[in-house]
Amino acid sequence: MRPPTIRDVAEHAGVSKSLVSLVLRGSGQVRPEKREAVLRAVRELGYRPNAAARSLSEQRTLPHSRLRSSGGTPMVGVLLNDLRNPWFVDLLDGLNSLLHDNGLHMLLADARLNRRTGHDLTGPFLDLRVDGLIVVGTLPDPAALGTVADRIPLVVAGAREPVPTGVDVVAGDDERGTRLVTEHLIGLGHRRIAHIAGYGAVGELRRRSFEATMREHALAGGALVEACDMTEEGGHRAAVRLLGRPDWPTAVLAVNDIAAVGALSAAEALGLRVPQDLSVTGYDNTSISRLRHLWLTTVDNAGHEVGRRAARCLLDRFEGRGGQGSVHLATPTLEIRGTTAGVRG
Repeated sequence: MRPPTIRDVAEHAGVSKSLVSLVLRGSGQVRPEKREAVLRAVRELGYRPNAAARSLSEQRTLPHSRLRSSGGTPMVGVLLNDLRNPWFVDLLDGLNSLLHDNGLHMLLADARLNRRTGHDLTGPFLDLRVDGLIVVGTLPDPAALGTVADRIPLVVAGAREPVPTGVDVVAGDDERGTRLVTEHLIGLGHRRIAHIAGYGAVGELRRRSFEATMREHALAGGALVEACDMTEEGGHRAAVRLLGRPDWPTAVLAVNDIAAVGALSAAEALGLRVPQDLSVTGYDNTSISRLRHLWLTTVDNAGHEVGRRAARCLLDRFEGRGGQGSVHLATPTLEIRGTTAGVRG
């Protein structure tokens, strides 16, 4: 059965199509009895207005002066580096809350899946004529964003790679957050601390901050680093290598919560108790870290705030503000839970 149309509503209510359109737009020029007849017909038929067609007829009345005039629902493209990353949940929540308040909708795409199938990462957004694009996470080739930035407003969230001129970057303060968690472990008496490091600019910032903090406390000799691919399996393999050393660390600081889960499973497999024998910390304060059977000490990387700031930057560019682009850093906090404790005597 075909869905009901505006013509069906008009016939059911005994009015003209133009009057139905006025009612659906909330016009005050319709008599109450006619309005009620139209709304009753909408309910009885289960009619849903076509947002794109309605916007075409209304020629877009949103206040943002820089929105594209292609018609259709005002739309912001969101390109995620990897939809599986749980930190993006909080970021998207903050992003969507502000976009929704301003009459904009999100159109999501997973860059990881597009790369696997060989598809263009940004082309589909341009084909769909989105009003702006927010790139979330580290992409393999950030320079490819230059073409997009020349055509529509663009904001990068949760990454620290170089970006084209005129693009805002919004992220957590990775150096500050890593310092917080490293000093927490040092304050508990740990002197041999390992960092399971990640990749990209964010991974590099966290690694450098860890090493700098250890040096400042005269503990450079006890700082160990093992690289991983920022997955659970990668964290597990890195932890096995670290814990197999003769001078194995008493604490492990993982680049993110997922890698920390891998470190926890490695410790269990090796017969080590957390936190009695080994302290483990993550980064990002994802929902994983708050699971009761993990209760992971981690850094809250202000994902919700990063999302809201990214949306604010995009809205500012719609209004013609923003200039040459700038970096906005949200302040992280430390969440101390059950996977860290003092060194046993």
